[in-house]
Amino acid sequence: MILQALDAYYRRKQADPDPAKRLPAFGLEDKEIPFVLEIDADGKLLNIADTRSDDGKKKIGQRFLVPQGAKKTSGVMANLLWDNAEYVLGIPDAKKLEKSRAENKEADYLARLLTMRQKFREVITDLPDTVQADDGIRAVLAFLDGLTPETLAGFAALADIEAGNPILSFRLHGDLGLVCQRPAVVVATAVQNEDAPDGACLVSGQPAAIERLHAPVKGVWDKPGATVNKNIVSINNKNEGGSNGGQTPAFASYGKQQGYTSPVGKPAAFAYTTALNHLLARDSRQRIQVGDSSTVFWAEEAHDLENTMVDLFGDPPKDNPDKNTDAIKALYAAIASGQFSVGGKDTRFHVLGLAPNAARISIRFWETATAADLAKRIAQHFDDITITHAPHDPTHLSLFRLLTGVALLNKADNIPPNLGGEVMRAILEGLPYPATLLNLAVQRCRAEQKPTYARAAAIKASFNRFIRFRNSPEKEFTPMLDPANTNPAYRLGRLFAALEKIQEDASPGLNATIRDRYYGAASSTPAAVFPTLLRLSKHHLGKLSPGLAITRERLIGEVMDGFDAATFPPRILPLPDQARFALGYYQQRQAFFTKSESKTQEQTP
Repeated sequence: MILQALDAYYRRKQADPDPAKRLPAFGLEDKEIPFVLEIDADGKLLNIADTRSDDGKKKIGQRFLVPQGAKKTSGVMANLLWDNAEYVLGIPDAKKLEKSRAENKEADYLARLLTMRQKFREVITDLPDTVQADDGIRAVLAFLDGLTPETLAGFAALADIEAGNPILSFRLHGDLGLVCQRPAVVVATAVQNEDAPDGACLVSGQPAAIERLHAPVKGVWDKPGATVNKNIVSINNKNEGGSNGGQTPAFASYGKQQGYTSPVGKPAAFAYTTALNHLLARDSRQRIQVGDSSTVFWAEEAHDLENTMVDLFGDPPKDNPDKNTDAIKALYAAIASGQFSVGGKDTRFHVLGLAPNAARISIRFWETATAADLAKRIAQHFDDITITHAPHDPTHLSLFRLLTGVALLNKADNIPPNLGGEVMRAILEGLPYPATLLNLAVQRCRAEQKPTYARAAAIKASFNRFIRFRNSPEKEFTPMLDPANTNPAYRLGRLFAALEKIQEDASPGLNATIRDRYYGAASSTPAAVFPTLLRLSKHHLGKLSPGLAITRERLIGEVMDGFDAATFPPRILPLPDQARFALGYYQQRQAFFTKSESKTQEQTP
């Protein structure tokens, strides 16, 4: 199903009326080429063009359509007319050379380097004779045959090439495109990929030449800033046992040849990998990073949601902090009207979450729904996490801020594995949030002695989803303070916030309040601290003006009316009640600083 949806997306993009938006044709791929060797018809090197441009702290090379790269394993396999500096120029990779010297294998590495250069030339000479006669091919071969250390001397880019082993390609002087983009080469590349059918493709259901090794999927995050190149469809070259004593590789099980245990035709394999790599690209507007899950999304036809999902869940850019809010407003408007600015409400929409595994890329989640259903589920998520907050806080929490808010030190690196994927899955399928989200929010509140905007939002959302999903008799929590909520743990949180406010009013400018000393105990073992805190409050009330003291005493009385005198204060609070305590504390604190509350609670009678 996933491969079929990606294949359909590739065909849709291939039919795009805008040529600039089309994906590479069969046999080609979009590749970043940092350096281009410009040569004349005799193979003389005229210039090394640096195509890179600044992208923040990094330099990014220009992208070109080139022949699809070889599926490199441990052997020496060269690409056609483009490759890294080892293959093209025979320049050793600095890191590999250093490692080989440390292991006393420098001679082996240099011998391999020579083989790589020879293989790069052989791939070109294997082209049909008609292509060999092309001026660009002849110039490249002449360059390779005449290449010496002196050939590269004096070019400014040589230092960067020697240091980084970048991808290189060729351009014939006077041409705008690369040599590998010359018509004769493009035609030959397409013909070479048209093999005779030898099986039935699982994606198309039609006879096709089965792909033995699928192209790697690129762009899935392993850790922030680092990606992996691995396969989705692959079988280990191992066997744990069997009648032949484990001699048959796993990919040859049941008497099948390599690639035929999961037969995917070459056109379909090219289509799904090209489409997925396009969606995962660094500059893609159809991907977001959710914890350890790289999430991509697309529709069966051009649709508004394709371009707004990243604004809905991602952090807004610094130069446009309202982008997230504007996208959410547009989503609510589309749900209310039943129409999207682009695309229909019944358009099928796909969301795929990927994460690296030891041997291959694993599927974290996969969801397919109509655009209308998906929009409603996303809107429900934002309804669930909506909670009162300070004026300087963002109106809507991005998914990244929600997850980092419950992580140690608020760092993305500390978001537990799988949590991002499980939360996204809950959003897309309308399920309860994972219990880990609630547990982490409570733990961080206790560890840091402070419920925050993100933690309170996570607690409220987790409770409301659970109540709704299980048809619990418990009342859903509101975004604002709910004085009518009689839950003892919620009221204890409100009481703790009121006692802290009395202390602050009595001693303005305190560096630390009862929250800094007692929050953990108050939220877990209330009986151990609340009698002491209530006695202290009498002392603090004595320092207030008569009017403010009466206002605060009324609030204490209102909160205390919800308790059973026989059981107050409870001896312990289990974790769910600790969450209710945190929510009651947070909402009561926010109520002290809102205009509506200030008029009623700060007013002197």
